[in-house]
Amino acid sequence: MLANLIKSPSAVRSLKPVALTTAKLSTTSLTNKSTYRTPNFDEVLKKDRNMDKSRVFSYFMIGSMGLLSSAGAKSTVETFLSSMSASADVLAMAKVEVNLANIPLGKNVVVKWQGKPVFIRHRTPHEIQEANEVDMSALKDPQTDADRVQNPEWLIMLGICTHLGCVPIGESGDFGGWFCPCHGSHYDISGRIRKGPAPLNLEVPQYEFDGDKVIVG
Repeated sequence: MLANLIKSPSAVRSLKPVALTTAKLSTTSLTNKSTYRTPNFDEVLKKDRNMDKSRVFSYFMIGSMGLLSSAGAKSTVETFLSSMSASADVLAMAKVEVNLANIPLGKNVVVKWQGKPVFIRHRTPHEIQEANEVDMSALKDPQTDADRVQNPEWLIMLGICTHLGCVPIGESGDFGGWFCPCHGSHYDISGRIRKGPAPLNLEVPQYEFDGDKVIVG
């Protein structure tokens, strides 16, 4: 068959267009490009970078403001506390010293300590014995005399009635101790409540002896 084609020039001529057409199609198929477009995220990435920068700046500003606020609060608290600290005259009243040699046997003195009256009683042996012979079951606020004194000869307590804060009168009342005329509270020679509306004994402050002196506070 190939030999017949060679012998027939017309047949060869008829084949040439087919070959060219095939070559053209092949070339066209190779040179065509895809129509799919790759998305461009440059604007999105740029926006994210701008947001990151804004977020970092915001965090920096918040942290700075927090630090400054903390420093200001600390300074304010320190100023407030220093203004509330005791002044020199108040500190001077924190303790009071009393010379016991000036108080006769069987007598009371009243001194002022932190704006409160303090009763100091130089008790006689009879008064000490009387205070120790009291039946605890008869007391509204049971407390032995030994629990209220460091030295039996000296009774030291706040002169403030435990009912409504009045100042009792010494060497008076039904029990030979103190009497509050405001509402009729009677205290014995140890300062214990024996009769009346007061619920508690007269309070014993902190004190210590220093030779012939006592330091209250």
